[in-house]
Amino acid sequence: MAAPVNVISPTSLHPLPRQRVLNWLSEHVPPPRVKHILRVEQTALWLAHHHHQDVERAAQAGLLHDLAKYFPPDKLLNLAQSAGVEITAVEEADPHLLHADVSAIVARQEFGVNDPEVLGAIRNHTLGMPGMSLLSGVVFLADSLEPGRGNNPELEAIRQVAQQDLYQAIVLVCDRTLHHLIEHRRLIHPRMVLTRNWAMQKSAQQAPRKTSS
Repeated sequence: MAAPVNVISPTSLHPLPRQRVLNWLSEHVPPPRVKHILRVEQTALWLAHHHHQDVERAAQAGLLHDLAKYFPPDKLLNLAQSAGVEITAVEEADPHLLHADVSAIVARQEFGVNDPEVLGAIRNHTLGMPGMSLLSGVVFLADSLEPGRGNNPELEAIRQVAQQDLYQAIVLVCDRTLHHLIEHRRLIHPRMVLTRNWAMQKSAQQAPRKTSS
């Protein structure tokens, strides 16, 4: 899923101090993850442009989505609890699942981001959320489909779907993640299942109705 030529540069879009974000990331996130973040930023920007969503917000959410990726479990739990995040039993057992919620907290506290759509896209980038905005869907897909994730036939097929039907692509990404979790006997967060079912229904609603002959 290559970005089109002459796509807008993320550098020209951010009202927040982008270089300060990059400096912060360089101190809190390993270099390979920073590269992933920048690829997500660019992929989110392109998908938003492709689907007529707000490219500025998509780029912001992409840049900020993994701020808390490498916070230790105790810090994730403490920050989430302090912010009033409802913590499930699955998240208590695997606090890393809170990094999306905590990244939104850090984006607000550290960089003054108050846009609810951007914060929502950051919070929803890992598990999704039934009823999430198209912008959240764009960032959810960008995180899983950015070029650094690989170029096997399954991913390439999902990237093609993402250009036509965001909801169907969300279903396929959820299916892929759920298969991986089951294969490795990992806990499954119920929200991903709910996200999958919601996106499947949304995709079906958008599909052209077959006319009887």
